[in-house]
Amino acid sequence: MIVLKPISFRQACAFIVEHHRHHKPPQGCKFCISAVVGDQIVAVAVVGRPVARRLDDGVTAEVTRLCTDGTRHAASKLYSACWRAARAMGYQRMITYILGCETGTSLRAAGWKLVGTAGGGTWSRPSRPRCDNAPTAAKSRFEVTEGCDGH
Repeated sequence: MIVLKPISFRQACAFIVEHHRHHKPPQGCKFCISAVVGDQIVAVAVVGRPVARRLDDGVTAEVTRLCTDGTRHAASKLYSACWRAARAMGYQRMITYILGCETGTSLRAAGWKLVGTAGGGTWSRPSRPRCDNAPTAAKSRFEVTEGCDGH
C-alpha cells in the first residue's frame, strides 16, 4: 500500500538524482511529498513557483519534478496529493509539464487536464551561451484548477 509522507527537499533531490530519467533536481521548492511502500521511498514530487515568469501570479504552483521508481499508481497519487496540499495553502491553479512523447496517463487519472503545448528549444543564446542539460523537445502542459476534480 502506498502511503504519502512529507519529505525534505534534500531527500527528494537525492531520490531524483538516483531515479530521474532526464532531469536534475530543481533549484528550490515550496514543498515536497513522497510516496512510500513499507520503509521504501518509491516516488517524490517537488512543488515550486512556476518556472515561466508570466505564469507566476502568486496563486499558481508548479510540480517541477515528479519521479518514481516505477511503482504503479505512485505518480497519480502524488499529483492528487500535490493539488490537495496546494489548494489548502490557497493556490487556485497547479501546472506541470511532461515530454511530448509521454502519455500523461497519471495526470489524467489524478484529474488534471491537458491545456496545450509549450515551446521546447534551447535556452542558449549568442549573447548568453548555455549547455542544454535537459530535453529540448516541445512539452505538454497539464493543469488542475479550483473547478477541476483533482481527487
